[in-house]
Amino acid sequence: MSLIPEGDPVASRRLSEAELVASVSPDAPDSDVDSVIVDPRRAGAATLEFARSVALGLSDTPPWLHSRFLYDDIGSRLFEEICEQPEYYLTRTEAGILEQCASRIREATGPVTLIELGSGNSGKTDYLLAAYAATEPSVRYVPIDVSAGILNQAKDAISVRHPTVTVTGVADTYERAFPLFKEFSPAMVLFLGSSIGNFDQRESDVFWQGVSDALSPRDFVLLGVDLVKEESLFNAAYNDAAGVTAQFTKNLFARINRELGAGIDLDAVEHVAHYNSEWQRVEIYARFLSRQDVYLEPLDRTIVVPKRTMVMTEISRKYDLEKMKEYLRCYDFAVREVFTDKKRWFGLLLLQRLPQMPRKSADQR
Repeated sequence: MSLIPEGDPVASRRLSEAELVASVSPDAPDSDVDSVIVDPRRAGAATLEFARSVALGLSDTPPWLHSRFLYDDIGSRLFEEICEQPEYYLTRTEAGILEQCASRIREATGPVTLIELGSGNSGKTDYLLAAYAATEPSVRYVPIDVSAGILNQAKDAISVRHPTVTVTGVADTYERAFPLFKEFSPAMVLFLGSSIGNFDQRESDVFWQGVSDALSPRDFVLLGVDLVKEESLFNAAYNDAAGVTAQFTKNLFARINRELGAGIDLDAVEHVAHYNSEWQRVEIYARFLSRQDVYLEPLDRTIVVPKRTMVMTEISRKYDLEKMKEYLRCYDFAVREVFTDKKRWFGLLLLQRLPQMPRKSADQR
């Protein structure tokens, strides 16, 4: 579903917050019809944003690239393939928890709109959709993902499996979706797959402040977190034998070539991933096996990346449940229930937004 006629004279300007909210609101025309909201204005602005982010990251010391750019349509499909690898325990472990606990989650929240951040193919969410659809005459699901392609695939699949679920997909970033939360209250925001682990501490603080401010009191968040465990499990999961994670990392540079005209030699890009026990996180890098002159066409700028440079492309932080619960209280969330697998490899936290309380300082956290 496109929101602006083709050839719009202000097509380079992205939809305003008010325009996005109006298009997705339950009161919008045809709000009961399955749709995926795509902002045509976003493409031009997104390309320039991408180029600026790449220029900033590759010029920094040490160099880095933002992990959200891993997820174009090709990257999203590769990630779904990663989730099927035998070493990648996260998806099937979380799915097992959801299968066992979806009905209990439904009982705890009552009727709510389900809003999912970084929804992907919505495969695991199917357990929740089934649980809510079993007890409600109609259910609204709002998946948010940067890939319009994967949103359309999910929408079509859900319409077949769950005809009473209305899907309103939004092809955009997490932050752009925050103003939608109050429109759909009572709501539960789903943030699964331990995607929170891709944020460093500063990004995590900003994210939780944004979610807390955007939600109405007594609304819910269902958060998936990967827990600290044996280091060898992490190293295997992020270095699968089939090499799919390596393809995923390399696709980021293929995307830079496709969209920014960079001319990077992809054969010179090597995937490197290891667990940093001091920081309790997996760190993923691209190592350059030869010097690369990276040309960013939208900026008309070339950045030289020397041989053997390690460019960080992603982190995946691992969590201690008790510390995480304490941290979330700083943002006015009460932990209503915690669900884990038998091995305690993964946790699902059902959070509820409380009326605002005095906040602890960063030092107290």
